[in-house]
Amino acid sequence: MRICSLLPSATEIVYALGLGDRLFAVSHECDYPPEAAAKPAVIRPVFDASTLTSREIDDAVMEHLRQGTGVYAIDLDRLRRADPDLILTQELCDVCAVPYLEVKRAIEQLRSRPRLLSLSPALLGDVLQDVRRVGEAAGKEREAETVVEQLQSRIDRVAAMTAGVAQRPATFCLEWTDPLYVAGHWVPEMVELAGGTDGLGMKGKPSTRIEWDRVVAYAPEVIILMPCGFDLPRAVSELPILARLPGWSDLPAVRRGRVYAVDAGAYFSRSGPRLVDGLELLARLIHRELFPEPIPRESARQVS
Repeated sequence: MRICSLLPSATEIVYALGLGDRLFAVSHECDYPPEAAAKPAVIRPVFDASTLTSREIDDAVMEHLRQGTGVYAIDLDRLRRADPDLILTQELCDVCAVPYLEVKRAIEQLRSRPRLLSLSPALLGDVLQDVRRVGEAAGKEREAETVVEQLQSRIDRVAAMTAGVAQRPATFCLEWTDPLYVAGHWVPEMVELAGGTDGLGMKGKPSTRIEWDRVVAYAPEVIILMPCGFDLPRAVSELPILARLPGWSDLPAVRRGRVYAVDAGAYFSRSGPRLVDGLELLARLIHRELFPEPIPRESARQVS
């Protein structure tokens, strides 16, 4: 079987199932495990976001979406050369990956008719089910079940450790800084499992714009900076945007030194197996007394 993955989370699932040698094409963002980056990329962005500010990125995305052009392009020639039997894509977010309908139109131009499997999870359980679905499509059902059992065991451990906590700190997970977005989908669930309370995000629902006044009124005791797709250094660099906002210094999380930046691209933005690493990381940040294990410096950093 020849597999093409059009999103990083699916690529991580493919490797978790031991199918890396069957992966013949990926997206431009597929960088984990590192050997995935050596595969031919059949997706490219239509603009370079690396030198843009958060506001400029948001403006560019919104303009492309308004024009109906999308923010990604499919390299049809490379897709033909990959000659996949199975293409993994998504319908969750047109900003995070190439839209599902564009992938369908591309497939119609191929001589072969590969199977198209869409992964669109909203919660952690959906992510585990996606592992099973990829395993079934690739003939790796047994391996998929083993991966799922291992991931579920780690989730259950965190949940058991935090089940009886007396204090569940009010936690604010910031998915974008300019404009402000509160994280959604699986992140509020992760906060809950990690022993916090997310009173701003909506579990199982997309991230949404939020007014700063609402954040101030919420008075978060823990703030997690997780700009979508950003690595840790880029997340840290976003802090000055927040520090200029009125009332920032008076927030409980800021006064108590409980503002953290994390590697969102690795552990929170992608709906793959490493979300469980993200859950364990959140638990350490929210309840250090229960999870004293060292926090890798490349994963998270206290910034205020």
